[in-house]
Amino acid sequence: MSSTLIATTPDKINFSDWAEVARLIDHSRIQPGVTRPQVITLCEEALRFGFASVFVNPTHVALAASLLRSSVVKVGSTVGFPLGANLTSTKRAEAADLVLLGAQELDMVINIAALKAKDRVLVENDIRAVAEIAHGAGAILKVILETVILTVDEKILACELAVVAGADFVKTCTGLNGGGATVDDVALMRGVVGSRAGVKAAGGIRTAEGLAVMVKAGANRIGTSSGLQIMQELGASF
Repeated sequence: MSSTLIATTPDKINFSDWAEVARLIDHSRIQPGVTRPQVITLCEEALRFGFASVFVNPTHVALAASLLRSSVVKVGSTVGFPLGANLTSTKRAEAADLVLLGAQELDMVINIAALKAKDRVLVENDIRAVAEIAHGAGAILKVILETVILTVDEKILACELAVVAGADFVKTCTGLNGGGATVDDVALMRGVVGSRAGVKAAGGIRTAEGLAVMVKAGANRIGTSSGLQIMQELGASF
């Protein structure tokens, strides 16, 4: 695994330096009603501030890739979103389409029902199938656990299976099930994966303070639709 995926030590992050913080952010807009002009604006914002990536719905990946092709900003999209209940073959096909269109990062939702049933084989194979597609195209895979509806034991198991199956990151949640990232969940996830994978906190992170708390708990990527607000709080020039 690339060393860039290992969590950055919190004391090495200057939270008053907006440019440094920006490199932790997946600038996201994946609501169902997002339009083409909004995606164009999202990409322009990402270029202006140097966000790690933009995250868009699958239908907008080609557009985002065309706008960001010559930049360091990555293009990300979702697989099996938001329920994770798709067939593995469907997730694999979706991943293949997305990397072909230019996605460099994939965030897939774990098979939540299989996880709760402790069907380790299904969960692991589901993740591995998508990881193979992502890595074959030089992309990275983040696995969304949907922590808001999992027990502690289920969160631990999900992290372990994701790492074994080749995930590059584990991610808290979609933000669509009545909750978001918590400090406790991020710390737990980092404790389980250690340096074997990154940790992405997403869901309800809307302020610079909220971002800093998650990074100090162990996150090294932040998914948020409030990137501009966070930059403004940190004094970025608009």
